[in-house]
Amino acid sequence: MTKRIISPVRHFGATRRQALIGGAAAALGIARPAVVRAEAAKLEKDTLKLGFIKLTDMVPLAIAQEKGFFEDEGLFVTLEPQANWKVLLDRTIDGALDGAHMLAGQPLGATIGFGTKADVITAFSMDLNGNGITVSNEVWSMMKPGLPKQPDGKPVHPIKAEYLKPVIDAFRGQGRAFKMGMVFPVSTHNYELRYWLASGGIHPGFYSATDITGQILADALLSVTPPPQMPATLEAGTINGYCVGEPWNQQAVFKGIGVPVITDYEIWKNNPEKVFGVTRAWAEKHPNTHLAVVKALIRAAMWLDANNDANRPEAVKIISKAEYVGADQAVIANSMTGTFEYEKGDKRPVADFNVFFRYFATYPYYSDAVWYLSQMRRWGQITEGKPDAWYHDVAKKVYRPDIYLQAAKRLVSDGKAKEADFPWTTDGFRPATAEIIDGVSYDGRTPNAYIDSLKIGLKGSQRVDGLKVVSN
Repeated sequence: MTKRIISPVRHFGATRRQALIGGAAAALGIARPAVVRAEAAKLEKDTLKLGFIKLTDMVPLAIAQEKGFFEDEGLFVTLEPQANWKVLLDRTIDGALDGAHMLAGQPLGATIGFGTKADVITAFSMDLNGNGITVSNEVWSMMKPGLPKQPDGKPVHPIKAEYLKPVIDAFRGQGRAFKMGMVFPVSTHNYELRYWLASGGIHPGFYSATDITGQILADALLSVTPPPQMPATLEAGTINGYCVGEPWNQQAVFKGIGVPVITDYEIWKNNPEKVFGVTRAWAEKHPNTHLAVVKALIRAAMWLDANNDANRPEAVKIISKAEYVGADQAVIANSMTGTFEYEKGDKRPVADFNVFFRYFATYPYYSDAVWYLSQMRRWGQITEGKPDAWYHDVAKKVYRPDIYLQAAKRLVSDGKAKEADFPWTTDGFRPATAEIIDGVSYDGRTPNAYIDSLKIGLKGSQRVDGLKVVSN
């Protein structure tokens, strides 16, 4: 067998155990240990570079790395933080990255050609929930007097957007635009923020074929801000609020510059969040490698939710490192360990703020994909009406539960998971749910009926023409 010399540089970001193995092999001029080499022989590629953004929900990648789950599959992985979501997607598409922690809307947006056009797929959902909406101290001081109070004087949660509406009206009366940040045009954060605002009668704006700002007819002006920059941008007064993943809502609390008013768990209970994405071409060229990555990520998710989240404190310590999220452990732990702090000192239990495995969180449900597509249509990113079958076809092109279940079967066969851990008989659609802030029922099987039931947004054959909504 041909011997390989492994450069230590290739192991930047690898586990200490991997680096030692690789370094010893390089020093002696010998191949990797037989246990790894035997597994790696089945792989099309065993040395990978995977991208992520510095958010708490990148943690399955960090755990798969630090706990040796990638290594168990014969993979030698470098995890590399990316500057923003666009750079991350572009580098995955051009092959600089083998795969990445992605916004769930990114593979869908790329596939339908909103922004960068490319065939990107996902066979692994990384988590449920995990986001929040934060407003500046100025906005909070204007909202708080009108909020319903508990007997202890603290605000009743969830806080609905109808209590923000008078603030936006006051800004308008002063000739001031009300501005909010979100992380990317096809991010969950964009759609969750829009959903919350619209549920309170606040128009978040449309996109059109000729205007992709998303601010047409808007009461609140939404724009992109990279997640780690959210608190500083809020503090500078450039924006009046934002929707982002952790730890950047809790960072605002710790810095005393803003107040989270609602979590996405309260907007939509157990909503889908990030995914692990690769290009279709990469998956077809590296099918066994892809399965190995998914197996490792499933094990990481299982570890994160095991024994009633008993491993979360250790996970917090791991991802607080500069090479992962790089935030204070206390900030990350505020949400990662089953609590969430709203106003300073108002810490409440939110056991499912971060979910990584329970409730079949890692399974890539078609209905999750359909929801994202429905919101793209609602706000004009999909400019024309589409039949229900179109939504289902796109979902099945991008979301790949077939690959996921292959990986799950191998884990069960390896004795590393139980059959009961996976939804073997599902048709890919979650049951209809009305556990959403406005009480409107969502059923992924009937996307057009769902879109038509929402009070604000495009419906049927409507489209945006200039500054008007028209029907074909």
